[in-house]
Amino acid sequence: MSEVFAGRSILVTGASSGLGAASVRRFAAGGGRVYAASRDQAKLAEVAASCAELPGEVRFGPLDVASPTDCRSAVAAALGAYGRLDVLVNNAGRHDFRVTTEVTGDEWDADIALNLSGAFYLCQAAIPHLLETSGNIVNVASVAGVMGEAYSAAYTAAKHGIVGLTKALAIEYLKTPLRVNCVCPGGMDTPQVSTISVPDDADWELIMRVAAKRGIMTPDSVAAVIAFLASDDASSIHGSIQM
Repeated sequence: MSEVFAGRSILVTGASSGLGAASVRRFAAGGGRVYAASRDQAKLAEVAASCAELPGEVRFGPLDVASPTDCRSAVAAALGAYGRLDVLVNNAGRHDFRVTTEVTGDEWDADIALNLSGAFYLCQAAIPHLLETSGNIVNVASVAGVMGEAYSAAYTAAKHGIVGLTKALAIEYLKTPLRVNCVCPGGMDTPQVSTISVPDDADWELIMRVAAKRGIMTPDSVAAVIAFLASDDASSIHGSIQM
């Protein structure tokens, strides 16, 4: 792979496993200087070690995207590590299936904070620096961001919010060099699949009608789309919602 991200600084959230880790490796393979952020520092260290032979550089630090303070601190840390910010990848998120009538207020608030509010606060902190570098944002939503998903009222609402956030920022910054795009993957073969909670009496036909219409995706295949959108090859793409 050519070093298309040489000299570029990229902040990837939710970077300790799955799509986030795959994205870190993809950017590092392209020569990028990656700041990988997540709650799990041990797994982040493993991700960074897996990139040791790649042409890019990987540093890492803590981030709980449910905390606005952490979101601002992660952006500051990426800037401190590399002196600039060219790409923000809002990947962190979590999906658990719940019967809507049984969702508690705390669960609703946590789902929205983790899957939507964190991305907003990261964008808010990063945009002034991305404007300086003519950089871009790639938001990770879900197929649940463009259609309904059973037992997923909070998650679906949050991911629709990510799509709306992408569209709003794309219009607000239309007359600037900043680009904002979004990917909406379906079911992926990630560690989260083995830990996701599902109601005992869930109707799997309803769940699978949305989750994996063309089969389970691999993190690497989705990371390739993220990297493309973040690259100069996608310089004319702005405000897109990629499924």
